Amino acid sequence: MKITDLKCGLIGRNPIVRIVTDQGISGYGEAEHFKPYLKPFILQFREALIGEDPTDVERCMLKIRNRGAFKPYGAPVSVIEHALWDIAGKAAGVPVHKLLGGKVRDRVRTYNGAIRRKLSSWTPEGFAENCRWMMGLPEGFDIIKQGIGFHSPMKSAPGFFYGEAMANPFHGHNEAGPLPERSLALMVDCVAAMKEVLGDRVGLALDCGPGWMPSDALRFARAIERHNVIWCEDMLTGDYSTHVSAHTYRDLTMQTTTPIHTGEQVYLRHNFRELIETRAVNIVGPDPADVGGIAELKWIAEYANLHGILMAPHGTGNGLLGLAALIQVCATLPANFIAFEYPTGTDPWWYEIVEGLPAPIVQNSLIAVIDRPGMGVDLIPEAAKPYLAPEDREFFD
Repeated sequence: MKITDLKCGLIGRNPIVRIVTDQGISGYGEAEHFKPYLKPFILQFREALIGEDPTDVERCMLKIRNRGAFKPYGAPVSVIEHALWDIAGKAAGVPVHKLLGGKVRDRVRTYNGAIRRKLSSWTPEGFAENCRWMMGLPEGFDIIKQGIGFHSPMKSAPGFFYGEAMANPFHGHNEAGPLPERSLALMVDCVAAMKEVLGDRVGLALDCGPGWMPSDALRFARAIERHNVIWCEDMLTGDYSTHVSAHTYRDLTMQTTTPIHTGEQVYLRHNFRELIETRAVNIVGPDPADVGGIAELKWIAEYANLHGILMAPHGTGNGLLGLAALIQVCATLPANFIAFEYPTGTDPWWYEIVEGLPAPIVQNSLIAVIDRPGMGVDLIPEAAKPYLAPEDREFFD
């Protein structure tokens, strides 16, 4: 089998990779809908991959892996890797989890970080109301994640931090600064209000930043210890950070019992090494559509498990093809796996242009592992064509 073409098209807002072969099998991968600008970065790999056997996934990846970087530029390499595994599974007639060593669980746990509505107010009452709404979702999530502090509009409130919020067209631009006492107190009260609603039935994770000064991060983490949140995520680094800061994270982690989590922006196992080996965090959360792919994520999970570190993969904007990739890899992860962040279709019509997902997808926070060949989910070309960008009309030809 040989690769004859590498295509990238926008379906809605999501960049979709299609790898075409001489045996009529195509493989697909999907990048976050926040990244429609990645198309040329994906297509730069076309010449390198044409003529290669897509079922030799690692051989193909060796040609392109060193051209990726921290989020968002790990995404082009990562979603191509997904498409290669999709082809390999289809060619072998088995789900991708079989090629990764086989599943160790029949259902995978997911948590809600994507099904959201605008808070009525960024106050304890507003946070509590939102938690009640999320508890009523039909998916029955037993873990929810709420943005707070620098990972929320709170940061734009006058006087929230000793700094100035900047107008910026880019998602994930990093604002940072020390916090006054009143802001810390407000956030602690918001956590208390959420936990009063959730009790011990639903776990609460906090998406916090980045943007915190280490001293403020420690004061907050210590102040909420009694509430037993599942984790505080990305307090010091995170979305679109170009560094890891393992030593700073370790100082924070070693001084609080509140679990500390990071990793969605990190590219490749090499950049998780210090976080893991120094036990700088309690939980790592690579994104399979940013870290270098699903095989890379599995390696990181195994290595983290050796060091007693938990795994909770990121995945908010990865769409339904990205959901399939998360299901396949998380089925194979060791016992340190907590749950992955549930991606949804950006528009209702997405659920009409893919086939293979269980119905309903999530029951009691769990998803049945898909056993169809490849990633288990396929685009329906005739249904998807109306949603292609005009310049991508030949994507399925």
